Amino acid sequence: MNTYKLTLISLLAAVCVIGRITFQFLPNIQPVTAIIIISGAMVGVLPAICIAIISTYITNLFLGMGIWTIWQMIAWAIIGILAGVIGKYNSKNTMILLTIFAFISAFIYGLIVNLGTFTFAGNFVAYYLAGISFDIAHAVGNVIFMILLFPVLGRIFQYTKHLL
Repeated sequence: MNTYKLTLISLLAAVCVIGRITFQFLPNIQPVTAIIIISGAMVGVLPAICIAIISTYITNLFLGMGIWTIWQMIAWAIIGILAGVIGKYNSKNTMILLTIFAFISAFIYGLIVNLGTFTFAGNFVAYYLAGISFDIAHAVGNVIFMILLFPVLGRIFQYTKHLL
């Protein structure tokens, strides 16, 4: 990795941290997933994974650290990997495709986090169904943040592609 890519990862992780802390009063609505998806599709898998791990760890220092932190890191890293695969095999990186993936990724995130932490509830189906409204809110938030952030980040990544 070059210095520019490391700086970009740091800045995007900082934006994720600020966004997640700013929107903490709205459950499961934050720009983190959208930023990870856009980064994974346009910059690559490794930067998306780094952004996922760094932003989750730092925000959970403020919001509360627990066993769920590991599962959040895993969930967002998997979303970053899938976005990287989409970006690799779809060179156009259309906003529509990534927005659909952002909607679906909220349920992937919810499933992974629920699989990791359902032992507190004892019954996975009941635990998952209790959290489905949060997954829907996450999905709607992802779509809104993709619509807002894709034009800006997409343009930045396009103009700086030769530096990456």
